Amino acid sequence: MNETWTYRYLNAVPLRDGADALLVNWCELTVSRPNGQVTYHNAFATSHPISDDTVAEIVRAGRARWKVENENNNILKTKGYNLEHNFGHGKQHLASVLATLNILSLLFHTALERLDQKYARLRAYLPTRKTCFDDLRALTRYLYFNRRSPAC
Repeated sequence: MNETWTYRYLNAVPLRDGADALLVNWCELTVSRPNGQVTYHNAFATSHPISDDTVAEIVRAGRARWKVENENNNILKTKGYNLEHNFGHGKQHLASVLATLNILSLLFHTALERLDQKYARLRAYLPTRKTCFDDLRALTRYLYFNRRSPAC
């Protein structure tokens, strides 16, 4: 499919209004079809100088970084880590601590998938991380902690 990739950029743009604003270099990419429909649009700020020779590479790096961060956050929000729910709790530092623990647990589980054969087999058998965590939570609740009160 034919697409038009349009880059725009500016160097030394203030990040916000005010005389003391940080200056950044800004670029954007708009991808459109021949009929004019925009299929992608995003903008990026960087400290690297932008020129005709570097704008495509800077946008490519920005898109890759955005993809990694977006996929990471999507996993933390939707795959059993409950980041969105925990993130708003606390008056001072609790939200940051919970977010950090969530990110560390994702890192730990990813390392386990790569390094531990039993965990990798378990994850291959169960369809999603959320299912895996729900099953482990149930097993832990009923096999290791004998509650005196009725089930929730």
